[in-house]
Amino acid sequence: AVVSFGFKHGIPLDVDLVFDCRFLPNPHWIPDLAPLTGQDERVRAYVLGQPGAVDFVTAYVRALGIVLSGYQRAGKHFLLLAAGCTGGKHRSVVMAEEIASRLAASWLRVQVQHRDLGRE
Repeated sequence: AVVSFGFKHGIPLDVDLVFDCRFLPNPHWIPDLAPLTGQDERVRAYVLGQPGAVDFVTAYVRALGIVLSGYQRAGKHFLLLAAGCTGGKHRSVVMAEEIASRLAASWLRVQVQHRDLGRE
């Protein structure tokens, strides 16, 4: 499972891995994007269009392949990833969705939750 969150609301409990999306520019500071969320195509295109965004997703999914292999060898059947940004509205939502999509393309069952979407 992948959960997006805002660091200002606290890191979710019981997560196995946390990744920080705050290295990407924040759409909150762009007037046309601020009221939207990471589920809107314009925000998604903006976030994934930033230098390093797609490279990060590709590298992270590759690293997750190693982690998931280790989990399988250990008999673990569940991994909870958490993607965080400042408020949990833009960057973490986009990155969580993109990583979940890539994992699902590898025939993994993936659930996505956006914990702080709709919070201020």
